[in-house]
Amino acid sequence: MRRGRPLLALILLLAAGAALPGHGGGNPGIPFSPRLGVCTSVDNAAILKSGGCEYVEESAQGFLIPDKPDGEFQEKARASAASVLPILACNSFLPGVLRSVGPEPRHDEIVAFATTAFRRARQTGIKTIVFGSSGSRSIPDGFDRTEARRQFIRLLRRLGPVARKYGVVIVVEPLQRSECNFINTVAEGAAVVKEAGHPNVRLLADIYHMLRENEGPESLVAAGPLLRHCHIAEKDRRTPPGVAGDDFTPYLRALRRIRYSGGISLECRWGDLAAELPAAIEALKRQIAMVDTQDPGNKEVSHGL
Repeated sequence: MRRGRPLLALILLLAAGAALPGHGGGNPGIPFSPRLGVCTSVDNAAILKSGGCEYVEESAQGFLIPDKPDGEFQEKARASAASVLPILACNSFLPGVLRSVGPEPRHDEIVAFATTAFRRARQTGIKTIVFGSSGSRSIPDGFDRTEARRQFIRLLRRLGPVARKYGVVIVVEPLQRSECNFINTVAEGAAVVKEAGHPNVRLLADIYHMLRENEGPESLVAAGPLLRHCHIAEKDRRTPPGVAGDDFTPYLRALRRIRYSGGISLECRWGDLAAELPAAIEALKRQIAMVDTQDPGNKEVSHGL
């Protein structure tokens, strides 16, 4: 019996390393084929479906309306139920008045706001809440940055159990410096998420912001299983993939290397969504296919953790 224990331990260890949310960890021969969506209103779901998308990413403030009574939300819930595509994520989490950091953080109000948002997310099948919210988390001038970081981590530690209760995951979104002065890179975001230490608090990588910050794809590899969700757009004018011809393959290759299995949402500036979307999805899928063709075996995997 004792001689069988090492084998049993090895089997259990391999099972524990199986797929994490947003992180495949399975058969390295499985093609890299992330689900693609768009950050827009659920009213555009039919346009997204005809353009080749699989889901909608809505606005937490605009769709979940946590500051409004349940009666007003029922109209939103009906729109979700009637949609031809699921709403799987929401961005625009907190209004700027609900300060996450600074001399007067409003954490109790944020938790109450989040509780309503997460409850309604569960009701409508939304799994991911994007915590960008630059107005809420920007550090006021003159305020101690170390204390601000501690405040933000304390908030995440309070939000994690609420997210778990309602079956959602909060993903911290690093933003370029021109939009926010706190958590500007995937590397910074990963460090904050690690310190928060809750399985329902994870990380988002926005390739547009990474390009603006000159952050390379190695940060995605280092983040590994912390990464749950992605955004994408071209660097110069936040145009959809294919307009300027930006090469995303180094970042897509990094996602494939860590066996990422979450979604990629196009968060772009659109002129005419219906007219521009099919070409954008085709351009992005072409680059995804290039990554698969160039590295069909996906043999080298490192999380950098």
